[in-house]
Amino acid sequence: MASWSVANSPSGDSVTDRLVRILETFTPTRTAQTTADIGRRAGLPSSSAHRIVNELVEAGLLERDEERRVRVGMRLWELATRSSHALRLRQAALPAMERVQQRVREHTQLAILEHDEALFLERLSAPDSGANVTRVAGRLPLHASSSGLVLLAFAPHDLQERVLAGPLRAVTPSTIVDPAALRRTLAEIRTLGRVIAPGYVDEVSTGVAVPVRDETGAVIAALSAVLPRDAETQFALVELHRAARDTERALGFRG
Repeated sequence: MASWSVANSPSGDSVTDRLVRILETFTPTRTAQTTADIGRRAGLPSSSAHRIVNELVEAGLLERDEERRVRVGMRLWELATRSSHALRLRQAALPAMERVQQRVREHTQLAILEHDEALFLERLSAPDSGANVTRVAGRLPLHASSSGLVLLAFAPHDLQERVLAGPLRAVTPSTIVDPAALRRTLAEIRTLGRVIAPGYVDEVSTGVAVPVRDETGAVIAALSAVLPRDAETQFALVELHRAARDTERALGFRG
């Protein structure tokens, strides 16, 4: 087992800073890298990157494939899922999501708020489902995605004001980038309990989403479906609301 040094680097970075920067170089689309690439993306000297990566491989948190590229190790996944709130939420939502996906026959997704972005815990898709940029463990801006808009609408006031203060990046020409318009949309979501977002994150798709509450009544997630841009949305919203209620009951909410 590797022994971790707690000393700071010459640049003043703590060992935790360097570990996090290394792990953050992995993304849903970048799952295997050379140690040199990891060091470059993490902004670390080559010697430091090689030493830390080797220690993480020794500990089982990273692993090397046949081509000596580095991947996230199974032990890191194991540790991350133990007693995980996200895992409990996913397990509660999955049966209801499967029903939505079978009936709507389009992408069905579960997202939570994480570091001012929508983080997707699960996505179910049919072979003939339409376009979708979302990936499991991927992120989307709160103001540009249907799930993100729901999460933002029920987020703490200071987070909402931080997002409204911008900048609001246009993912597509349809993305809401005007703070006043976004504020009105968030108020509407809180009133109606749903959002319809045509073309906000992909011009050929419409996202629809509803909130999910935990046992205290707090909104902790968003259930969404990604439909073709010109599709009728009401049926998908009815199914999503039903799935949200079933998930909430599984989590202990009785409101």
